[in-house]
Amino acid sequence: MKIVKLETFTNEFVGFVRATSETGAQGWGQVSTYNADLTCEIFHRQVARHALGTNALDFADTLNLISEREHKYPGSYLRRAMTGLDTALWDLRGKLEGKPVASLIGGSPGKVRAYASSMKRDITPEDEAKRFLKLRDDHGFTAFKWRVGAECGRGLDEWPGRTESVVPVVAKALGDGIDKLVDGNSCYGPARAIEVGHLLQDNGIGHFEEPCPYWEFDQTRAVREALQIDVAGGEQDCEFTAWRSIIGEHIVDIAQPDVMYLGGMHRTLHVCKMAEAAGLPITPHAANLSLVTMCTMHLLRAIPNAGKYLEFSIEGLDYYPWQDGLFLNDPYRIEDGQATVSDEPGWGVEINPDWLDRASYKVSTL
Repeated sequence: MKIVKLETFTNEFVGFVRATSETGAQGWGQVSTYNADLTCEIFHRQVARHALGTNALDFADTLNLISEREHKYPGSYLRRAMTGLDTALWDLRGKLEGKPVASLIGGSPGKVRAYASSMKRDITPEDEAKRFLKLRDDHGFTAFKWRVGAECGRGLDEWPGRTESVVPVVAKALGDGIDKLVDGNSCYGPARAIEVGHLLQDNGIGHFEEPCPYWEFDQTRAVREALQIDVAGGEQDCEFTAWRSIIGEHIVDIAQPDVMYLGGMHRTLHVCKMAEAAGLPITPHAANLSLVTMCTMHLLRAIPNAGKYLEFSIEGLDYYPWQDGLFLNDPYRIEDGQATVSDEPGWGVEINPDWLDRASYKVSTL
């Protein structure tokens, strides 16, 4: 069954892909968020032309072929574009077989424990604690992640003293019986990261994410070796060469691939197998409520080394206005602290036709 048409519907933030086979079967996927309009141009120039005419159901080698044909362009944009093809074809196959993607990759539909993930740094410690407690009471979350330092902050805080305040204030408010996670977003050098790590340990926090610039593997490993808590990372890494180092050199305790950044499910499953062989759990990065979180839910229902929870963004339209109206159904309900992978075929979501009508459109055909 050949791929005969690949379409994109995009704005600056989100780009959906529709794949059509010669039989008329269709599937929906998504390129990675942010600068999605640029990624969709790359999709048509550097992905679609290699994919058209290839097998719509057995496409792992097609992804390898794209990497080979576009060998002069490794890196993030190509992988983000390849994700659109990969995720659309998994959805197509799922709809043909009447199965959710989780079942296609060896798992099953069902519940996934979620942690409430804050994206904000412009929030006071007291306000962060207050909204966490409301989410705990309203939706049953039993795990929370918040931010320290400044994003790629060269050791600086979002404002002076915020980290030393937000860590104990939020940790104390959440109390016992709650898993606590913190994200440094590449802020610190090793010495400062270790200082912050000891503060986290003293306040019952068990997960320190991306403490150092993510590309400085030796710095992250030095932090991991100095602390008793888990050091996590990998969300930005989109090439297998990087992942062989991260896993083989034990840079982190928890691997965090992002399905959309990495190039789709096939490539993410490969990283998961590498991590499994090394005894590392997978707690993927999924920082918004576009299709990435649904793909991650299906992944976690299938892999044997799934981590303890799904990252679930708690930010609404005030923070992510572009999330408005992406789907007709509501795929992201949290009940008793858990998300649900349904038994609907494919990804189990329906793209909003009104959103598609407003999007920029482009098509590549065989």
